[in-house]
Amino acid sequence: MLKFVKNHMESITGIEIYPIISLLIFFTFFVVLFWWVFTAKKEYINKVSNIPLDNQQNDTIL
Repeated sequence: MLKFVKNHMESITGIEIYPIISLLIFFTFFVVLFWWVFTAKKEYINKVSNIPLDNQQNDTIL
């Protein structure tokens, strides 16, 4: 089965670009994510991190 897949993949022209594109998308996503984390305002981070706690307090009151 593996031999069939390997032979079939080798017969497709231009297939070598897909792993490169996947790696670039993966790398770009995480670079943007790290950039956002390091440039995010601390007030926003604190506000968003307290959302689950605020919802629990409101649920117990209701």
